Amino acid sequence: MAVDRTSDEDVSGVFREGHPDALALVYERFGALVYSIALRSLRARSDAEDVTQQVFVSAWRSRDSFDPERGTLGGWLVTITRNKVADALRQRQRDRRVLLQVAGGATVQAPEAPADQVVDRIVLADELAQLPESQRLVMVLAFYSDLTHEQIARVLGLPLGTVKSHIRRGLQRLRSRLEADGVAY
Repeated sequence: MAVDRTSDEDVSGVFREGHPDALALVYERFGALVYSIALRSLRARSDAEDVTQQVFVSAWRSRDSFDPERGTLGGWLVTITRNKVADALRQRQRDRRVLLQVAGGATVQAPEAPADQVVDRIVLADELAQLPESQRLVMVLAFYSDLTHEQIARVLGLPLGTVKSHIRRGLQRLRSRLEADGVAY
């Protein structure tokens, strides 16, 4: 089916019936609309791409609930998009709270450690403090808050590659500084 020559009603019908090519057809017809709404709301391409994918997966899975008598397929997809954008914004708020908690000096309770481990932790904390703030924050989120690279990228609004580079360079810098101080073997 050619997208240009197929009516919205025909697209809605084959979509609701679960026709094998229907999802691709619906995406071709409404993908740009969904993406533009998500991008305007979230202002981040990667987040808008994620939301767009979530919208079409959700729409396909719940296509039985689409009722053409209650509205158009485009309107139904816009509603799903708004809900997914709201979910993404709530996730950002949760991520920011975690970031603020970590950046604000929230402490992690550690079990009693032998004296040499305490000294190692103090030396490591001092060396972490010497890192540039962007690297230090990424390192703290990765190793003290146990966040994945993807979660760190989302929380800080950085590209995934930048997060990985900060971690790699931060670890290299820590290693060279600790070796220079005679701490690392």
